[in-house]
Formats: sequence, C-alpha cells, structure tokens
Amino acid sequence: MDTLKEEQERGVTIDLSHKRFDTDKYYFTIIDAPGHKDFIKNMITGASQADCGVLVVAGNDGVNAQTIEHLKLSKIFGVGQLLIAVNKMDISGVDFSEKRFKEVVEDVKRHAAQAGWKIDTLRFIPIASLPGENITKKSEKMPWWTGDNLLAAINKFEIPQKPVNLPLRLPIQDVYNITGIGVVPVGRIETGVMKVGDKIMIVPGREGKGVPGEVKSIEMHHESVTQAEPGDNIGFNIRGLGKKDITRGDVLGSADNVPTVATEFTAQVVVMNHPSVITVGYTPVFHIHTAQVACQFVEIIKKINPATGQEVTENKEILKSGDAAIVKIRPVQPLVIEKNTAIPQLSRFAIRDSGSTVGAGMCMDLVKKQL
Repeated sequence: MDTLKEEQERGVTIDLSHKRFDTDKYYFTIIDAPGHKDFIKNMITGASQADCGVLVVAGNDGVNAQTIEHLKLSKIFGVGQLLIAVNKMDISGVDFSEKRFKEVVEDVKRHAAQAGWKIDTLRFIPIASLPGENITKKSEKMPWWTGDNLLAAINKFEIPQKPVNLPLRLPIQDVYNITGIGVVPVGRIETGVMKVGDKIMIVPGREGKGVPGEVKSIEMHHESVTQAEPGDNIGFNIRGLGKKDITRGDVLGSADNVPTVATEFTAQVVVMNHPSVITVGYTPVFHIHTAQVACQFVEIIKKINPATGQEVTENKEILKSGDAAIVKIRPVQPLVIEKNTAIPQLSRFAIRDSGSTVGAGMCMDLVKKQL
C-alpha cells in the first residue's frame, strides 16, 4: 500500500492510500494511515473516514507516544470498533511469548481507558505480519493462542448503521486532474446518498461563495456506480468544475441542502494535553473532517467538571490539561462544520498545536455565513 517512492525509501507510510479488500463476508475499503508522528495530520484524515480500525502495536516496543495519540484520535473521530493487533511477535526477545503479549494488552487497555474507549469492546490478537503468523490461519508458533487470526477478526466487525436519511455531506480529501476525464475530487460520503445527475454545491470553495455543479459520474475503486452511500470512498466528476475551484477540506452537499459554513461556533471542548494554559486569543489548528483550519478561542463561556458535568466557577478564564469547557470559536477562514444535533458526523474536531493533539470537541451551535 505504500506506493510513494519516498515511503519505500524511508520505510514509513506518509500519505493515505485506499484499496478495495474483499473477504468471503464483506467488501472493505482499507485506508492505510501513517503511524509516524510527523504525519499525524494525514492519519487524522484517515481516522475521520473510518468505521472500524485495526491499531497495530509492536510486541517489542509496546505502547509508544503515537499509540496513545491514535487511541485518542480514533475515539474523537468516531471510529466505532477497534481491533488491536500486537505485531512482531516473531522478533528476538519477544519469541512468540504469551507473557509478553499479555503485558502489551494490559498496557494498551490502560491507555485506551484514558482515551475514552470501553475496554470490554476492544479485541486483541497476536500476529507476526512479515512471516505471516496468525494472519489468515492459526499459527503453530503460538499454540497458547486459541482466538481468531487477523482475517477472522476483521470478519467479526459489525456493519455500522448508515446515516442515509441525513442530508448529503462529502468532505473532499483530494482533487486530481485526470487526462481525458477532467477534474476528479475524491472523498468519503459521511451522510446521505449521492446519485449521478444530482445538482450539488461544494462549499466554501476558493472564493468562499460555494461552487455549484452536477454529478456527471461516480467511481468506486475504478468501477463506475450510479449512486454512493455513507462509508463509500469515491472519485467523481462534476460538470464545469475547475481544479482550482475546490480544495481538501471543502464539503459537497446537495444544492437544496448546502453544507453549513460557519463564521463562528460554540463548542464543548476537552483539553487533553497542553503544556501550559489556554486563554482567550489562543489560535491552534482545528482538524474537522478533512479540513485543517486555524481557529481562535474568543470566549470561554463556562468551565465544566468533566467527571460530574457541573459548572466550575473558579479560574474560569484559563483552561489546562484535564479541563472541559463550553467555548466560542472563530475560524480564521470560512469552515464547514455542523451542529452535533443536526449532523454529528461533521461536528467533531481535534485541536492540534506544535505537533501534538491538545484537545478535542464538538460543535453545539454556530453562526452561519451568508453565501
């Protein structure tokens, strides 16, 4: 899946890649997302598109900083089901040891609980991916393991409910120019259904006024389809669309229910990991669906005790790690976000600053920009 020359030379995943993958039970799209800390922003785009996740933890290293970050981010972005594969069981020092597997599992469980995962919903399996142990069949090297292999474990994911009744929302992940076809935006449908012939609007677009169009064709893994549903990763062609009209982070909706562009929004946020304190004026980068936009804290409306939900009155002008609050946020450029009560899939965000995730939240209310 690592197709970039640079990825192969450096031995790390850098950007997302998507591949069709069929088991005897399901049709999956695999989103290969980077684990390396330098490319977390690409991992966020991947996590925001996933229904289920396989978190790979090395049997020799165990939990590292990225593992903790991925546990938090996958929870924030609504990855519903998580399977943890403890890899590299074959490495010298691990030697397919059941004791080591159990140590890693306990370590992951502790951090997963802190990230908000319900521990009893997580599944763990030991694998050694390079020699292929416990990938598609039972491994003779780990006679102590009586559970599933990786393929069987993936087949046990449950199909999530598809929000087809909500309005159409498709965050743009990339825009390609393909000879003979023209401009092909790609992305994953979050909510609603998209059909060939639909009249659509992509916002905010380059000028901030929105870009209208009509869906000419839809492709999924190089096969032409007439309609696409939530969870489908698609490329599509829009009549009259120029490559420079739209960019990653724009959102497509139907012409009669255009995605909401906010000039300001009220959000409930949790500060997970900030080196000092957050006050009014702080302007970190917000990652919302596929958009990455700097946003300023303009007012701390009220501070909340995360454990009880009660309002905290002392020191309410500052927020530090572990605090929760209702805040007013102003994006520095137009941004698509939806209220949690209307379209929850487009209400969640992560807050990042200087290469680490500072916090997370969801939009409760917003001031709509007049297009």
